Amino acid sequence: MSTGTTTETDRVVDDQTQRIGEHIRARRRAARLTLVQVAELTGLSHPFLSQVERGHSRASMVSLEKIATALGTTQVELLAAGAPERSDQESRGPEVIRAGEGARGPFSSGEARLLVHAGPHAFEPLEWTGENTDLGEYFEHREDEFLTVLAGDVLLDLRGQEPLRLGPGDSAYYRGGTGHRWCSADGSRFHMIVVKETPRAGVVASAGAVRSGDVA
Repeated sequence: MSTGTTTETDRVVDDQTQRIGEHIRARRRAARLTLVQVAELTGLSHPFLSQVERGHSRASMVSLEKIATALGTTQVELLAAGAPERSDQESRGPEVIRAGEGARGPFSSGEARLLVHAGPHAFEPLEWTGENTDLGEYFEHREDEFLTVLAGDVLLDLRGQEPLRLGPGDSAYYRGGTGHRWCSADGSRFHMIVVKETPRAGVVASAGAVRSGDVA
């Protein structure tokens, strides 16, 4: 039963939601798009998008992906906007993300956590945890992506291919533009690291998976 007490975690999440909403509004206005136009591009409702921009609703990771595509950016960039800005001195030093820190975003019955501070990076690592057994909608973005399973069993579905069952120590890499989605293979909680990187011109790689114990 809820006690009605606002915890520090709740406050941080609310701050992140507010910053992400403000960033989405700024990008939309810079792109000279109305909320109605973004709603048409994403398939999301106008009232929901308005709530997101005002920080009154948290967009799921799939919804963030749709919004990012409509605004010409990435889901990770929007998630990073939820992290507090660092000082110039902090930005020059090494980045350390403590347990419990990092911008977060909800998805299905789990959560994604950004493992770097806001700002430009060569790649963007995310921690994913969940226990959803519904694959849901496909993600699709321009970045190449790599994932490795730390715990639990994950069912990885790459559009047009047979779903792959991955366990602890298994990894997969797939090209930007590959539709992908995942869920728990058996209903137990899974934990994995996902890394996105912008593809370099001229680099071509095929989607594939590496099983625990495989050696190149």
